[in-house]
Amino acid sequence: MLLVMASLITWALALLLLCHCCSSARISVGRQEEREQPYGQLRFQQGMCGIERLSALEPSRRVQSEAGVTEYFDQLQQQMQCAGVSAYRRTIQPRGLLLPFFSNAPKLIYIVQGRCVGGMVIPGCPETFQWTQQAAGQQWGEMEEAGQEQRFRDEHQRIQQYREGDVIAVPNGVAHWFYNNGEVPLVAITISDVSSGANQLDNLHRDFLLAGRERRAEQGAQMERAEERKEVNLLSGFDTNLLAEALGVDREVAKKIQNPEDRRGDIVLVERGLEMLRPSRWMEQQVQQQEEKEERQGQCPMNGLEETYCTLKNKQNMADAMLADYYNPRAGRITLLNSQKLPMLRFIQMSAVRGQLRKNALVAPLWNVNAHSIMYALRGSCRMQVVGHRGRTIFDGELRQGQLLVVPQHFVVVMQSRSEQFEWIAFKTNDNAMVSQVVGKASVLRGLPVEVLMNSYRISREEARRLKFNRGSEMSIFAPKSVRELQ
Repeated sequence: MLLVMASLITWALALLLLCHCCSSARISVGRQEEREQPYGQLRFQQGMCGIERLSALEPSRRVQSEAGVTEYFDQLQQQMQCAGVSAYRRTIQPRGLLLPFFSNAPKLIYIVQGRCVGGMVIPGCPETFQWTQQAAGQQWGEMEEAGQEQRFRDEHQRIQQYREGDVIAVPNGVAHWFYNNGEVPLVAITISDVSSGANQLDNLHRDFLLAGRERRAEQGAQMERAEERKEVNLLSGFDTNLLAEALGVDREVAKKIQNPEDRRGDIVLVERGLEMLRPSRWMEQQVQQQEEKEERQGQCPMNGLEETYCTLKNKQNMADAMLADYYNPRAGRITLLNSQKLPMLRFIQMSAVRGQLRKNALVAPLWNVNAHSIMYALRGSCRMQVVGHRGRTIFDGELRQGQLLVVPQHFVVVMQSRSEQFEWIAFKTNDNAMVSQVVGKASVLRGLPVEVLMNSYRISREEARRLKFNRGSEMSIFAPKSVRELQ
């Protein structure tokens, strides 16, 4: 009897030890998976997507500056809360400088119109642009030390040229600026993923100004009259003497830096233009041509140097017709941008899709498998329908130029162009966003057996075959069919 009890105790202890080891292994694996998860993959807890009705959004608030305007979409609107994003459209006049700032969330910027130069100051990266010049007393002033002439020396991080059609990836917490060196207003639409795990504050978009002041003029009932709510630059919050000592300047310079009475806003006019060290136009053209060549050949530089954070490419042009991933001469084209094409997107966990439709052409009914989609109409208009849970139509209307619409994950959407040419840009909340199409080549209906279609929809074999194959080899975008073709 004692022997049996000893055996039972031994077995119980063995089982307990085995369970403990399995549990520890699961915890260890879970922690390892969490460590290996890409930067910014975690998102805020879901639960904001019980949407009964979608609507095409337009900016609800304008912030005017000296040389431009920023128009904000309401980030408290239900569909924006569902996707966990914020959006704004910025217009910068020629010779307008968007002062340096950083944000609490990663974002994608699409250049709708114009061109500019700009730069990002990435922490820990070297100032690779250096300029040394003999002091002349005309442009830079004279500098003398110990009776000898000194050289004026400037150095800064990389400056790039951006143009219409460029998508720019900006990680959270990275200071950046833009200057319109073109002859037309620069227009850009920005989507910030405030639900990214990289943002540990809250799910509201926040800009942190390093210079200037933002004047917020609310609309409607929220209008603030005499004393507008102001956001000044971060350095204004420090004690002037402490700031002067930290910067190594005198108190008067520190006061100018803090200047809370600067009423120019966060986009200022540079009267004589902005002069700075940057590659020559010839060099910029050579770099641009090389990048376009690599993009068209499907090359993605991933050597050891390109893998470093400081040298990763942060932009790609999506307006070039030669870069289209899907093309139908009777319907239009679609261009995809993900982290396989632009590795920087791995750090911000976002991607983009740009499309162009001819009149009456359609985008095949589809749903987003692993992302929300934030669609912005660039030109023209289209009819859209979005169907949500349990077959409820939550949007049936028109999306026009300048409007924005969120298509939540798994909701099915179909689009048909109403204008001669409809163009849009869609921002996705995953760096390798996937879609599942209902019809066409490589679609759900194409992948199902005819017998399954017959029994699913109570249709004949011939009807099931037409349902499955009538779109032939068309994929993603469909040319309009005439009544005769449909018979």
